[in-house]
Amino acid sequence: MLDRDRFDAIMDEAGRIAMALWPGDGHAPQSWRKDDDSPVSAADIAVDQYLRAALRDLLPAAGWLSEETVDAPSRLDDSLIWLVDPIDGTRDFLRGRTGWSVSVALVSANRPLMAGLIAPARGEYWTAQAGRGSFRNGQRLAASRRADLSGARTPADALFKEDADLVCVEKPNSIALRIAMVAADEADLVATLRWGYEWDIGAAGLIAREAGASVTDAYGAPLAFNKRDPRAFGLLVSSPHIHAAAVERISERARRFSA
Repeated sequence: MLDRDRFDAIMDEAGRIAMALWPGDGHAPQSWRKDDDSPVSAADIAVDQYLRAALRDLLPAAGWLSEETVDAPSRLDDSLIWLVDPIDGTRDFLRGRTGWSVSVALVSANRPLMAGLIAPARGEYWTAQAGRGSFRNGQRLAASRRADLSGARTPADALFKEDADLVCVEKPNSIALRIAMVAADEADLVATLRWGYEWDIGAAGLIAREAGASVTDAYGAPLAFNKRDPRAFGLLVSSPHIHAAAVERISERARRFSA
């Protein structure tokens, strides 16, 4: 049985390490560009190294898949893996904004079993365990139950003209935090039409699902984890009552964008 108190302490320490390097606390940002031109910071590396050591000590049998670690194909033989994004929302992190988080999920049989998502600049700690609900700062979450797609709240800076009937709400750079907003009934719909990675959505997807949200890819298909290729195209997290209508609206666009 996994020691949840130790896991929570590990997440708290990961958040503390990140906060010690966050420009919002007056620290000079240390960052560079990866080969794909996406930003990475010293905090990404420090948190990743800490989590790899601490989580391996907590559960030695589990494999590892992280945004900031070279992928090892041997993880495919592991029945359990840690799925980690050490800083999700690096752009907000580097700008001194609060819309970033540390995301950790334990995956078993291709599905998230347990999740921790800490947003220390916001004072938020989100947790979930399969079949046992999800929580923010100890308070049980109940996801959006919106019944009409029109008027649905979505974290976005702007909308496609086809979606003008939706309502923009705050958009943190962290996709995990945007997903968690649906879990907390602070948004009704999160949809992406781009290639993403398992570590972006593993923890927050479980948090949303355990709160009662529907969580699929852009075509309405279930998400799988610890795949050989850790990418997936598109994401759709929503109130269960508008999910089918949202799939109908975006699936054709998803086919065009993924071609």
